[in-house]
Amino acid sequence: MKNKTFLSIGGLLLVCSLAGCAVEGSGEEQEADNPYSSIKVVSVSPKELPNPGYVDSGAVADGANDFAFRFSAALAKQTGAKNLVCSPLSAWIPLTALVNAVDAQHKAALLTALGVSGLEAADINKGVSGMLYGLTRQGEKESYEELEKKDYEGPVKIANAIFVDYDARIKKDFAQAFMDYFRGSSIQVDFESPEAVKEVNDWAGKQTNGLIPEVIKEFPPATLAVLANAIYFFDRWDWEFDPDKTKEDKFKALDGETTAFYMLREGDELAYYEDDTLQAMPLGFERGGGMYILLPKDGNAAGLLSSLTNASFSKIRAGLERAKGKLLLPRFSIKGDVMVLNDVLISLGLPLFEAGSLPGVIQETALQLTGVAQKAVIEVDEKGTTAAAVTLLPMASSAGPQDPPEKTFEMICDKPFVFVLYDRGSGGSEQVVFTGMVNKP
Repeated sequence: MKNKTFLSIGGLLLVCSLAGCAVEGSGEEQEADNPYSSIKVVSVSPKELPNPGYVDSGAVADGANDFAFRFSAALAKQTGAKNLVCSPLSAWIPLTALVNAVDAQHKAALLTALGVSGLEAADINKGVSGMLYGLTRQGEKESYEELEKKDYEGPVKIANAIFVDYDARIKKDFAQAFMDYFRGSSIQVDFESPEAVKEVNDWAGKQTNGLIPEVIKEFPPATLAVLANAIYFFDRWDWEFDPDKTKEDKFKALDGETTAFYMLREGDELAYYEDDTLQAMPLGFERGGGMYILLPKDGNAAGLLSSLTNASFSKIRAGLERAKGKLLLPRFSIKGDVMVLNDVLISLGLPLFEAGSLPGVIQETALQLTGVAQKAVIEVDEKGTTAAAVTLLPMASSAGPQDPPEKTFEMICDKPFVFVLYDRGSGGSEQVVFTGMVNKP
């Protein structure tokens, strides 16, 4: 069996869910019904599950939001004066799938790091399934067959996959749980084939409507498996900004004054929050989600994002009042570089970089993470928001960690600010999907 390490990542990977799997003990290897000739699959059918729309995902969804703010805080501390966009949920989902593969020695630490301490794997799986069902608006789709046939309808598209080298065989129990609860595909590829690189990049470009055409530059000779998650978001504002009122003005960036194009929102009954440290305002999307704009009064966006917790974010949401005022928000677009998340995740207590911590992924070999990387992008303008992210988790058999009275207000975002993009999850909860800070539009 080859000993592989993951090397280069250069974009966004979106993976079609509900494809076949290459699994242990199966002799039914076949060509997938797709144009990618070097990608072979073996069919594994998803189990019929209870309608996940009625699954109580509360504790699991709360854990995901708890992780989201701890993850964002750790990234903000190392980002400093640069712009940041990330998807905590895109990291949390594939890491949570590995609850089904972790050994007993590392399981408690993994659950704590993910914010789901004390829960059993079966309950976590059901909770994630309910979250995905709600976020991807699958309520009108009555079966897996309809899920495959119908076009995507909701604002959030989520895909999971595990790519397994030809020299490895994925364990059936993991492949089954990954498909049943995470809508995830298990796909066998030859990481050393140049054609495989082209196929994955072509696939990614198609899945993102050309948003990011390149995912990877090469598969180095050592990778055994790569777990992948991708999230794509697009929605229009429920109240669009008038482009005729967008004006150019100054922005107080940390490295000096610059200019930005400010969109105007004003009215008598705007939802608004203010305390001694910040101003906050939610902007709603057509299909139920929204984005909170958080403006620190001291201009320190990194400090604000570093201090946010699920509890403090809940306090802001609960403290919203109706007020007369206006918001000036610059249009912004952030195309983040690939971020290596090893140190961030280790700081959160993730134990999966330790040798042998993942015996439940493939046969005969206990794996460990050799690196975790994420790339995210976001664009905000008068019409709405587009955002996308991918998290890749390469795994090998052994390697060390690598690198009331009427209020009036003005909220002028002419200095660094924070954003928290959420969507409606199961039970109508606000599930954090993207976070970041704009230090320079």
